Amino acid sequence: MVLSGADKSHVKSVWGKIGGNAGAYAAEALERTFAAFPTTKTYFPHFDLSHGSSQIQGHGQKIAEALTQAVNHIDDLPGTLSKLSDLHAHKLRVDPVNFKFLTHCLLVTLAAHVGGDFTPEVHASLDKFFASVSTVLTSKYR
Repeated sequence: MVLSGADKSHVKSVWGKIGGNAGAYAAEALERTFAAFPTTKTYFPHFDLSHGSSQIQGHGQKIAEALTQAVNHIDDLPGTLSKLSDLHAHKLRVDPVNFKFLTHCLLVTLAAHVGGDFTPEVHASLDKFFASVSTVLTSKYR
């Protein structure tokens, strides 16, 4: 999926407004993912998946850091996310559909937190961005 200049601008703008809350929002989205799509829990059998657990918070921070890197290098997502793609495809073997579930929950979480800044245009741009990130992260499964 090709991100237009306007898409990139929308993504960078809203990500800038999220600021230091990115980790907390990503953790919330991860909790939403586990609640809404229980099969995703199978990849974390040894984790405490309860609300607010340190493991969910820690993974939320990792997700936020990866997405921040992707935003900062939006013109080179494959290069930026290559190591993360290897990790998910070869070591963790996460089912690619889980990325779609998580990105859906990220959109819901961001909509709940950024309010009026979550316009239809921003929503569409974030959706395209997350789809692009997911495509890169699952590219090495093939």
